[in-house]
Amino acid sequence: MTSKPAKCPVCGKPAQAEFRPFCSKRCADIDLGRWFSGDYRIPGAPVLIENDEKAERNDER
Repeated sequence: MTSKPAKCPVCGKPAQAEFRPFCSKRCADIDLGRWFSGDYRIPGAPVLIENDEKAERNDER
């Protein structure tokens, strides 16, 4: 049984060993940008933050 070559999760091109699982630095950077912007999320209940710095700053005014 032969395994299929891995495909880049961003564009679908064959993955390159240097950038695995991506095909290029560009696709790796696109994926990282998606993580930073919050495009990838794990579903769950909302979290209540008790010590919200923004709320504390507004109380000081």
